Amino acid sequence: MNQISPLQQARYEYKPKLPPVLAQCGPFVSAQLGAPTQSVADQAAIKALFPDTYGLPAVKFVPGAPFPTTPIKVGVILSGGQAPGGHNVIAGLFDGLKALNAKNELFGFLGGPSGLIDDKYIMVTDELINQYRNTGGFDIICSGRTKLEKTEQFDKVAANCKAHGIQAIVIIGGDDSNTNACTLAQYMIAQKTGVQVIGCPKTIDGDLKNEWIEVSFGFDTATKVYSELIGNIMRDANSARKYWHFIKLMGRSASHIALECALQTHPNVCIISEEVEAKNMSLKQIVDDIAALIVKRAENKMNYGVALIPEGLIEFIPEIKVLIQELNDLLSPEKFGAEFEALADMDAKIAFMLGKLTPASAALLDSFPALIKAQLLGDRDPHGNVQVSRIETEKLLITMVEAKLKQIKAETGKAIKFSTQTHFFGYEGRCAAPSNFDADYCYSLGFTAASLIGAGKTGYMSSVRNISAPAAQWEAGGIPLTMMMNMEHRNGKDVPVIRKALVELDKKPFLTFAANREAWGIGQNLYVYPGPIQYFGPSAVCDRVTITLTLEHA
Repeated sequence: MNQISPLQQARYEYKPKLPPVLAQCGPFVSAQLGAPTQSVADQAAIKALFPDTYGLPAVKFVPGAPFPTTPIKVGVILSGGQAPGGHNVIAGLFDGLKALNAKNELFGFLGGPSGLIDDKYIMVTDELINQYRNTGGFDIICSGRTKLEKTEQFDKVAANCKAHGIQAIVIIGGDDSNTNACTLAQYMIAQKTGVQVIGCPKTIDGDLKNEWIEVSFGFDTATKVYSELIGNIMRDANSARKYWHFIKLMGRSASHIALECALQTHPNVCIISEEVEAKNMSLKQIVDDIAALIVKRAENKMNYGVALIPEGLIEFIPEIKVLIQELNDLLSPEKFGAEFEALADMDAKIAFMLGKLTPASAALLDSFPALIKAQLLGDRDPHGNVQVSRIETEKLLITMVEAKLKQIKAETGKAIKFSTQTHFFGYEGRCAAPSNFDADYCYSLGFTAASLIGAGKTGYMSSVRNISAPAAQWEAGGIPLTMMMNMEHRNGKDVPVIRKALVELDKKPFLTFAANREAWGIGQNLYVYPGPIQYFGPSAVCDRVTITLTLEHA
């Protein structure tokens, strides 16, 4: 990287904070073992699939004395979508390994799991890692979405590790990537390779969390970036006073991003997918509620507003969820996937599926605009599922709200002004320069991963806890990957995966939002404009954590 901005130059010099046990002892810590653990569900099935890593205890690091270590070689991959702070995880891992033994080596496998399989790598050196400290993106070794699930893939990984003398692999990724890590760890033990496998929790969606993983890295930065953009649009809406802005936000399954951005900015409308599912709300009910609010604001001469729409909403609406489940099953390789793909055009594909779906789902699909039909039947993701991010839910809602407002006009004679703009905030936040929190947290996760390797652990995820408090109170350790696993039906069969953590409707973040949303909906000048991420200045501004994390651990 030859050309850098003044801010980037200054960020190179930032020294991330560590949990006290690591700041004082480096990676020379003692592992304090907790009680045996179990998976979140399907205990018998998960134990049968992962007999050598199931039931391991959680680990908390406490001060320990330095101990002699022989030089080791470690591989690292970035897996799945980008999230701010990935470079700092690698920096923390590198520094932790070098603190264990200056002769330790770190192999950076290129392009995610495929680099691990195809043996494509670079050596991570001081010179290389120093160019990427505290920067956004995954470009140091890039990422990929190859799924590790076949024996021949595991065989290649094991052979590559043996050829290089690699004794540990660190997989930095989300729920699917760490499912890969869990499966690989079991394989390495069963084959007696001696290779350790450690995971690190990455996803801006915020749906990889539990008691020990309080947040996945990248969520803090991404939601602050989105909230800045939403605040800017709110300022414009409150200035021009002529548009309703429908903003779709990333979040493939959970609505954590939408909820956090709502808590930060106070929009007029924010839909939480988990609430829609819990209340069994139909698409018509959602549209009617939005239209009613638009009418209320119009009666107060406020023909403008901001609505936040979670990316995954469409598959939480009960009747659409059933439709998507049927599509995922029917289009699996075991059913009609090949026959469907062989059809010449989208009209033929739509007609084909209308003949295969149940009557209710067929009628629902047929009622959608052609654009939404095509998006529902478009390319599948690597797991054979509908690519929800490609469905323009915000445009579907606008079209249906317009129809509802026309109906209201016909019935009451009231003409409601409704001019709209649409936005999708996703990639804008995935590679942002990490906030001070994510810079610290990610570096700590990487350093903790090195400590887990030094402690001889495998099948664990790096864990840094008590992170709503200042870093001087953080705790480091690890939890067994099997602890987060359950069985899910994917691509026509039951498979083990890490369970996604959804928004909990009985917890403080959602309850705080629910208590205020009516006022935010019809009030005037209640918007909050968070502004850009601050890296220098008072700790209350620069080191603040998300509102979600604060409320969860209040």
